Amino acid sequence: MHHPDTSHSSHQGHFHRSIGLFSGTAINMTQMCGIGPFITIPIMVATMGGPQAVVGWIVGAILAMADGMVWAELGAAMPGSGGTYVYLREAFQYRTGKLMPFLFIWTVLLTIPLLMSTGIIGMVEYLQYFLPHLGWWSVHLISVAATGLVTVLLYRRIESIRAITIAMWVIMLVSIIGVSAAGISDFHPGFAFSYPAGAFGGHFFVGLGAGLIIGIYDYLGYFTTAYMGDELRDPGRTMPGSIIISVVAMMLVYLVLNISVLGVAPWQQIAQSRSVASLVVEHSWGHAAAAVMTVLIIVTAFASVFTGLLGGSRVPFQAAHDKVFLSVFGKLHARHGFPHVALLTMGVVTAIGTFFDLTEVINMLLAATIIVQSIAQIAALVVLRKRQPNLPRPYRQWLYPVPCVIALAGWIYVYASASAMSLILSGAWILAGVAVFVIWARVNRSWPFAPAEIREAYLGSD
Repeated sequence: MHHPDTSHSSHQGHFHRSIGLFSGTAINMTQMCGIGPFITIPIMVATMGGPQAVVGWIVGAILAMADGMVWAELGAAMPGSGGTYVYLREAFQYRTGKLMPFLFIWTVLLTIPLLMSTGIIGMVEYLQYFLPHLGWWSVHLISVAATGLVTVLLYRRIESIRAITIAMWVIMLVSIIGVSAAGISDFHPGFAFSYPAGAFGGHFFVGLGAGLIIGIYDYLGYFTTAYMGDELRDPGRTMPGSIIISVVAMMLVYLVLNISVLGVAPWQQIAQSRSVASLVVEHSWGHAAAAVMTVLIIVTAFASVFTGLLGGSRVPFQAAHDKVFLSVFGKLHARHGFPHVALLTMGVVTAIGTFFDLTEVINMLLAATIIVQSIAQIAALVVLRKRQPNLPRPYRQWLYPVPCVIALAGWIYVYASASAMSLILSGAWILAGVAVFVIWARVNRSWPFAPAEIREAYLGSD
């Protein structure tokens, strides 16, 4: 599981430009690879109906790379604080005032907690390796209790998440290498490469759309360096380089992992497995090794939810501080000085998210993100090229507008493939956000109840 690294979004002043291509790539990969592949391999195999599921990760990588080129140009031009929220504020202020950044933060209140819900759901699935007879109530009680525990642990000022992130990265690497090695040590090519009849027939593209939703979920985090533009050495080279290398590297990791897992048992068995990593390791190395691997994955899932909610709760706080979002989110805890309103709100949404099916949560999460972030950012890049031609751009998108077109087509395809329920719920959430914005704008006398304030923050000031 992955989470936006927003720990940089509230710094002020100038940074030391210390992050080069290697460390930038490592940061992106740390954010990209959490528990994701361990909970999504069975879903991907089931969705695409066989070992051809590997295509989902390849196409996901192409979409992540094209979209990464959008992030790279925007991130290099407007480094540091806020990411998407800043890009949308700068690009759309001319026509729609603060509507787009407001809607983005509004959806963040849904999408970051839903991302955390996937981590909790995955953690409880792996817990069922030790407690196979848990009923519906037990599963959901544990999920809510785990979310509550994370929130309680975060209910104080926490300065650094670096140590936890590094530990998570190491445990994750051990898990991925361990599961891949277990799969390879008992590998049967007949399982991994025997495709069912008509695997690449007409219905392949229907399955691919649903598979691509899972695939792109596994790559989220490729844009982390875009939040850190003012800490990068030579951002024009480091930012696109770190994005492309991390996407290609993770694609190779996912392919090795996926193929080694598929070589252990028939794909039908893989598709139905709740804890696929435990299944593979037990199959090859026995119960004790599988138990150790399962504990590592549970720890990683918990740690990723911890760091994700910590970073995520800072996003609405920052926006409220900049007077672009509801002021209640700008309040700090009286004694410990951390954004408690955002943390508690996100904790509650995370707990609610755990009551949904994992595939449904991923669908909802992406349906909301695609409209107000992915597609909006492609528009922002085009608008800013026209509106702010003199904006310093250390990186200009290669082969522009080809990556924009590929990313747009990919996102529309993913959106059209999302489940009806997720489209309805995410659409209702965005419409509710528009309604809240209108009331907020009325109270604050800003657009559309007053002329839009144009403030080109990155022109002439840097």
